[in-house]
Amino acid sequence: MSPLPHVAVLYSRVRVEEKWIFRALEQRGIPYTRVHDGRVALHALEPAPWRHFDVVLARNLSYARGLTMARAFEAWGIPVVNPAAVAQVCGDKWATTMALTRAGVPQPRAAVAFTPEAALEAMEDIGFPVVLKPVIGSWGRLVAKLNDRDAAEALLEHKRTLGAFHHQIFYIQEYVPKPGRDIRVFVIGDDPVTAIYRYADHWVTNTARGARGEMCPITPELGELALQAARAVGGGVLAIDILEHPQRGYLVNEVNHTMEFHTTVPLTGVDIPGLLVDYALRVARRAAPVPPNPWAMAPDTPTRG
Repeated sequence: MSPLPHVAVLYSRVRVEEKWIFRALEQRGIPYTRVHDGRVALHALEPAPWRHFDVVLARNLSYARGLTMARAFEAWGIPVVNPAAVAQVCGDKWATTMALTRAGVPQPRAAVAFTPEAALEAMEDIGFPVVLKPVIGSWGRLVAKLNDRDAAEALLEHKRTLGAFHHQIFYIQEYVPKPGRDIRVFVIGDDPVTAIYRYADHWVTNTARGARGEMCPITPELGELALQAARAVGGGVLAIDILEHPQRGYLVNEVNHTMEFHTTVPLTGVDIPGLLVDYALRVARRAAPVPPNPWAMAPDTPTRG
């Protein structure tokens, strides 16, 4: 690897976040290449065109595209931020739930079912209201709060009729009565760098759905919970969404592996894109082969007395 790592930035659309990342790379004098995921083909047995990259920063909008490309680069020996294994867990809500379960991280009760009949039984067990989510999805799309069995039966019938993959796995989550907000903690490596409250009149507190941000202090309890969640899914550059249950306290709702931060940076003043780039550079340097030391003495080499 050259003294300055060459970074590939995978993207689908240049949003505010990507513009800030490009600027952070340029400010550090880091050579980088923008790779639009809709304009390239990756040939499994022909990695040569990509060998000059020392690290890949995945900013794909599509979960499937990002995961597929990350697997290719890692097979060719090029590290990716975030790794394919982390993306695979975070992009699948049930996989995230089970990773958090395995690590003992507090979270809302959740179940998965594959038929409307089994889904209704799970909802009754959890207790209405419940939240029905697609297993794979973001920005609060196709998320529904079901207040009773009648509403659940109607929606499940719609999903049965639609028939697509997203409508055949029913991810059911306990509804948590939030205080009009949730918390997003940004974790980079082993450091919870900043956090915001996301307020909304709607029960879905997502900035993509119009929620407004406010600074949130990171207490020791909040920071430790965010780190536990990040480690549970494999670590990296992550946004941890946390709910405040009136009796059970903090519960981890989701973990995001291609986080957005256009609201957070102006609000908190924390240079998330710069920290993200610095983390990617550390990953590149850790992955670089160590050059042989010509002065290193072989273990069996006799010394002069």
